[in-house]
Amino acid sequence: QAQAVEYGGGSVQAGGSLKLACRAPALRFETYHVGWFRQAPGKEREGVSSISWNGDTAYYADSVKGRFTISRDDYSAYLQMNNLKPEDTATYYCAVRYQLEYLTLAPGDFSYWGPGTQVTVSS
Repeated sequence: QAQAVEYGGGSVQAGGSLKLACRAPALRFETYHVGWFRQAPGKEREGVSSISWNGDTAYYADSVKGRFTISRDDYSAYLQMNNLKPEDTATYYCAVRYQLEYLTLAPGDFSYWGPGTQVTVSS
């Protein structure tokens, strides 16, 4: 089944770090842009960061700039999250968008969503 899968969620205290990983073994991963998204209870899903198929371009939500770093290789994408805050608590998802499309940070532009991984940041 062509679907992304997320790894690496967990619980940390404010100021801590986590690194998430995303893989989609049924896809030619190197031909897709990758996006990270999150959804907190009662809120809409929002774009966190995205990276182009070749790693040359990356976008970040203003709320995570300077704290989160996205990276990738041909088989996986990563989201390094530093200086985590309680407001970062959410279910984090990765998804992909084919390389011939423009890179965006809009959830509606991405496909093959993973089931999500929970990130909880306590104060």
